[in-house]
Amino acid sequence: MIALLALLGLALLLLLALALGGPRVPPASANIVEPFKSVDLSDLPPTELYIARDGATLAFRAYLGAGDPRGSVVLVHGSSAGGRSMHLMAKGLAAAGYSTYALDMRGHGDSGPKGRIAYVGQLEDDLEDFVQGKRPAAPATLAGFSSGGGFVLRVAGSARHKLFANYLFLSPFLGQDAPTYRSGGGGWVSVGIPRLIAIGLLGSAGVHVLDQLPVLRFALDETSKALLTPQYSYALAQNFRPQRDYRANIRAIERPARLVAGTDDELFYADRFAEVFRAQGKDVPVTLVPGTGHIALTLDAAAIRAAVDAVTAMDAAHP
Repeated sequence: MIALLALLGLALLLLLALALGGPRVPPASANIVEPFKSVDLSDLPPTELYIARDGATLAFRAYLGAGDPRGSVVLVHGSSAGGRSMHLMAKGLAAAGYSTYALDMRGHGDSGPKGRIAYVGQLEDDLEDFVQGKRPAAPATLAGFSSGGGFVLRVAGSARHKLFANYLFLSPFLGQDAPTYRSGGGGWVSVGIPRLIAIGLLGSAGVHVLDQLPVLRFALDETSKALLTPQYSYALAQNFRPQRDYRANIRAIERPARLVAGTDDELFYADRFAEVFRAQGKDVPVTLVPGTGHIALTLDAAAIRAAVDAVTAMDAAHP
């Protein structure tokens, strides 16, 4: 009887967490949303499509120069955004001679229903399908910003690390328990912790039917909600980031890697990145761009030059 009551109590707690423990709607964050509104997108390349293994058509934009490329860079945007948010960074890399591709990761932009994916690991499958279909010029670098930087770390420390020659982390999200993380992500994200824990417990028991419930909401104004991705399902939130043990992810890096961040980052403690990697035995070179905030890292000329320099330095390690 005691065991039965305990099970009933646990089931009730799970139901309450699932029903009432979702993310709140945070107030709009001007620091994140406003800088993008002034970006000139008049020369945005047209959207192109590739077919993923499940038959879905996923979107990207290509920035290709006239001559032979010196290599290529595949760009992964940050949370809630799409490939167009990397427009200035992509233009800067293309001007430096790199064939550059800005992806709309599944669940963002023009790649499928916003905020959802079918299963954890689908984003890696999509990335592999893109590389095999488009064959970016060698040496190829995978570069990601913020949550996209965390996803790039996920790939760099995985069995698929040979997809790319180099990895560039642009102010990457490492995890809520990382020393680099500012509480609440600088006000950008609201996490439904009770629901997230409940779905995780069910998943550990092999139950994934609730992986599409939202567990993250972003601080978007009403106008931006129509253009960006307002919330993430559990599956997308778990996939668009490093592995849960980000330290093990770092230790597993085998390819050349570099990190660029701004000294005035509002979401992360940029001065702590180097020590986090060094503590795991990886002396990843870190460039801190003076006076640059989180979003400005993808928009300001000095930050874009730092990213180009990082790719160039990594390419020098390859014959």
